[in-house]
Amino acid sequence: METVRLTTAQAVVRFLGRQWSERDGVEHRLVERCLGIFGHGNLAGLGEALLEEELRDPGSMTFTTARNEQGMVHTAVGFARMRNRLSTLACTSSIGPGATNMVTGAALATINRLPVLLLPGDVFATRASGPVLQELESPATYDVSVNDVFRPVSRFFDRIWRPEQLPSALLGAMRVLTDPVETGAVTLALPQDVQAEAYDWPAELFEKRVWHVPRPVPEKALVDRAAALVRSAQRPLLVAGGGVIYSEATEAIRAFAEATGIPVAETQAGKGSLPYDHPLALGAIGATGTRAANALARDADLVIGVGTRWSDFTTASRTVFADPDVRFVNLNVAGPDAHKEAGLPLVADAREGLTALTAALEGYDAGAAYRERAATLAAEWDRVVEDAYTLGHTPLPAQSEVIGVVNEVSGPRDVVVCAAGSMPGDLHKLWRTRDPKGYHVEYGYSCMGYEIAGGLGVKLADPEREVYVLVGDGSYLMMATELVTAVQEGVRLVVVLVQNQGFASIGALSESLGSQRFGTCYRYRDPASGRLDGGVLPVDLAANAESLGAQVVRVHGVGELRKALEAARGVEGGPVVVHVETDPLVPAPDSEAWWDVPVAEVAEVESTRAARATYEREKHAQRHYLAQPPTAP
Repeated sequence: METVRLTTAQAVVRFLGRQWSERDGVEHRLVERCLGIFGHGNLAGLGEALLEEELRDPGSMTFTTARNEQGMVHTAVGFARMRNRLSTLACTSSIGPGATNMVTGAALATINRLPVLLLPGDVFATRASGPVLQELESPATYDVSVNDVFRPVSRFFDRIWRPEQLPSALLGAMRVLTDPVETGAVTLALPQDVQAEAYDWPAELFEKRVWHVPRPVPEKALVDRAAALVRSAQRPLLVAGGGVIYSEATEAIRAFAEATGIPVAETQAGKGSLPYDHPLALGAIGATGTRAANALARDADLVIGVGTRWSDFTTASRTVFADPDVRFVNLNVAGPDAHKEAGLPLVADAREGLTALTAALEGYDAGAAYRERAATLAAEWDRVVEDAYTLGHTPLPAQSEVIGVVNEVSGPRDVVVCAAGSMPGDLHKLWRTRDPKGYHVEYGYSCMGYEIAGGLGVKLADPEREVYVLVGDGSYLMMATELVTAVQEGVRLVVVLVQNQGFASIGALSESLGSQRFGTCYRYRDPASGRLDGGVLPVDLAANAESLGAQVVRVHGVGELRKALEAARGVEGGPVVVHVETDPLVPAPDSEAWWDVPVAEVAEVESTRAARATYEREKHAQRHYLAQPPTAP
């Protein structure tokens, strides 16, 4: 048997450069580059291996220096999402704090079912030098390190104690990265002495390997039963989730809607499944939804969920589907999601399932009156959006006006990126999507600090698209450091930095729950009251962005914002940050839906008591969807 003598780290890097995914006959590089920050736990192992590979075969595994370990995982997530989970990035860190900094990013990837490969350094397998710098000592066992915290947030975890263990671990890791059901964070912990240890590897380990990404088809009997349920319904509604986008099923969903007349609402991850101006597009659904989608949801007697995991925001904490006899049909590649809400489970790829269901419904139509109602409600909401875009609020613009300007200036294939604060909810209900990949809001984990790092990944995945990162001051302060990575790599992002002096989203929620925006504003401590309700802090985030190497434009009002964004489209090189102040007290239009956030049952504060009364009233509408779908005739 032919062998190749390499260190364990060299074997990892060479193997990754030869892995491909394939779907529908099209191949994609599975791991396109490695992001990393070096320390004593990975410098002489993976660091040396990446250097050798760059010299030996330039381009096979490009290395990019990151600035924050959590941030680089977010970049990998943004990249993987933009590539519909067919390609991703690897991330390497040292042991200790470098590794644990990646845990939040791992959780985000796994919750969103997006593939990322994490390669943290680890303690000595031989224990020759233990305890090493940054090693956690457990009094109960010597085989635990801080990397064990990756286990609950990873879809696959292994620690390579011996070189002989590497081949099976690598193959297991690739299996999970390319599995549309099981994918998420994959962690291979690499003890630093094992990284540098040489071994004679089978040469076939480094041959090109192509991993097929399947499209499971639905069981015909269940398709027929689902079709019978649709035919028996009077007010059917389809809810499109992220699975529609990832399986590239947007044409299939358009064909289904147009053939059947069933209107389509969208989750955060599914936004863009239909263009916003399609006559059967209702836009966002749930707690951050449109009134059009939520109105039809309240009346729906059958809900077809495609590629959604039915989160609390989507169902408005199980209040938005109000018909007492509502039934669910769930088309999902993941069995657990297909069985939620006691739905009829169609376990299949979204595109394949929609195609089969469309064929089974040949000749069916929800009716002209139902189509007309959907179109009328959608048109009414679009007028609400236009009003929000052109509010004319002074002296500071409303956040909805900022969204409107970005939407107006951006091209049909450009991408908006956001993750946390009030912006994702406003974008969900207000953004006019025109392209399936044009809306990139991370709302599975809604992680503050994702925006700039995730936007970097989006741009790396598709450099031809303009990428607009919308980030509030609170999220910017969490993690802006990947601006430096964008500067280093010459990656142009247009970052719209919205300054509203605090946490606008949680402030509004606090007020609605009777907590009076406590602790949600950036203010000095008032000597008289002893509370954080003094003057505004003199923090200059524009100056901060400029100090990180970004080109910065300060604007006042939507007119200057529009000019700055138009000018930014022609800027070559690195990131452009456009800083604009907004009024955080101007809300976006109401979705007429609820979100379950418990309020203190007893309180001395009158506003809290009033909020509790409202909470108990809304809570009565909450329900479990446990009814069995009727047996098809």
